[in-house]
Amino acid sequence: MPEPTSPSASSRPTVATAPASTTAPAVARTKTSPYPIEHFVADPDETPVRATDSVVSDVAPRSLWGEAWRSLRKQPLFLISSILILGVIFVALFPGIFTHEPPNENCLLANSDGGPTAGHPLGFTVQGCDILSRVVHGTRSSLTVGLFATLGVVLIGGLIGALAGFFGGWVDAILARVGDIFFALPLILGAIVVVQLPVFQQNRNVWTLVVILVAFGWPQIARITRAAVIEVRNADFVTAARSLGVSPLGALVKHVIPNALAPVIVIATISLGTFIVAESTLSFLGIGLPPDVMSWGNDIFSAKPSLRSNPMAIFWPGLALSITVLSFIMLGDALRDALDPKARKR
Repeated sequence: MPEPTSPSASSRPTVATAPASTTAPAVARTKTSPYPIEHFVADPDETPVRATDSVVSDVAPRSLWGEAWRSLRKQPLFLISSILILGVIFVALFPGIFTHEPPNENCLLANSDGGPTAGHPLGFTVQGCDILSRVVHGTRSSLTVGLFATLGVVLIGGLIGALAGFFGGWVDAILARVGDIFFALPLILGAIVVVQLPVFQQNRNVWTLVVILVAFGWPQIARITRAAVIEVRNADFVTAARSLGVSPLGALVKHVIPNALAPVIVIATISLGTFIVAESTLSFLGIGLPPDVMSWGNDIFSAKPSLRSNPMAIFWPGLALSITVLSFIMLGDALRDALDPKARKR
């Protein structure tokens, strides 16, 4: 019986293999599924990396203030308010450029409630004084009260809020209760009561009014500063500074306060306009600045009797007051949007 012979090499079935190609899809089998899964791999030559995908690594990242300035330069609200505020400051510093008429001199009763004439484009008050001269020279007093009251509020309220928020415990409890006492007293009402004291009645001037406004205006800044410091004090960079041997006071001054200034600056900018309104309100009630000090509040108070016969005498100082206060409020809104990363538009 003949032995079985193995098939020859020529009779074996051949398997054709496809040539390797860089563009052919790769085929793989999974352990759970017998069906092949096709993976399409794009050719790198067909999808080059574009310039927009590149990352500039040699430029230092911008800080919070750098990003805020970059955002502010593109905001029309910031540009308009800044131009108006710079204009008001320029008028307060150099009033002689805008009027050559003395505000309290050359006041003739013959010009009482008179209309615009040559050299007097805004007319005259009930005492016959030039309205333009009084509005221009009154800018300095109103702006001085608002500026120094804001500065004092930021220093006192910021210091109290920073100490209460950073140290906590009994320090926070005592300072917070003191702040609540002053916060419960309305600004205008408290100023009306205090300004009636003999010591203030005998020394009514810009600086006594600044002291009164600071005494009742610091609790709001203190609360904002306290909340900002509490948020920053537990940050990693503060912990690292303390672990390197920085004292608590040094960490507060060098690391915590600089990173908690953003909300304080926003509130201070808006508060500046509030203090200008407060000065005008007290002067309008006759208990603010003395009559010989030119301010917008005194001009509005003086023009009140002639409201029906000469409404423009009260319109022009009221317009100057409204534009100034509105400018600071708009600046505060622009700073809030720029310094708040959550509200910043990308």
